Amino acid sequence: MSVRKLWPLLALVAVLVAATFQLRYQGRSWWCSCGQPFIWAGDIWSSHNSQHLLDPYVFTHVLHGFVFFWLLCWLMPRMPRLWQLLLATLLEAMWEVFENTEFTIQRYRETTLALGYYGDSISNSVGDVATCGIGFLIAQKLGLRRSLVAFAVTELVLLIWIRDSLLLEILMLIYPIDWLKAWQMGH
Repeated sequence: MSVRKLWPLLALVAVLVAATFQLRYQGRSWWCSCGQPFIWAGDIWSSHNSQHLLDPYVFTHVLHGFVFFWLLCWLMPRMPRLWQLLLATLLEAMWEVFENTEFTIQRYRETTLALGYYGDSISNSVGDVATCGIGFLIAQKLGLRRSLVAFAVTELVLLIWIRDSLLLEILMLIYPIDWLKAWQMGH
């Protein structure tokens, strides 16, 4: 591996380490308080959601990677892909830190179906950042048209499966809609 490719990878590791330290400083736990480090916790209604490495919301973070790929290719088309991946990872890590502030946690509780949400564990946040990077790489491999189709299919599957999705999360955080929240809750 050339030195030129090594620098963005080292910076990527530094981003993850910095985000981990900040999340710990914010009081986030390393893993679920249940003491059982599951790789996957599939029930969004349980206390395990957002506490293990992966959960159904990991797919929204893959979609973050898609969106960052599209935006960075549009805004910075000449930037080398590895540096774009680093920037996408940095943006996702910053989101994870912001998402785990009391302000954002409270906003999730008030406006989305995440009534009992109390923040992510550090392992879950690291999983979210990693899957964003994976999403970036998938979108790069698929190209614009196929990644748009994959985005739409993933959104649809999430809506059917967990009654939530990336676009629905954004909508509900910005402009909550009561009937939509009732549908999400299964009422």
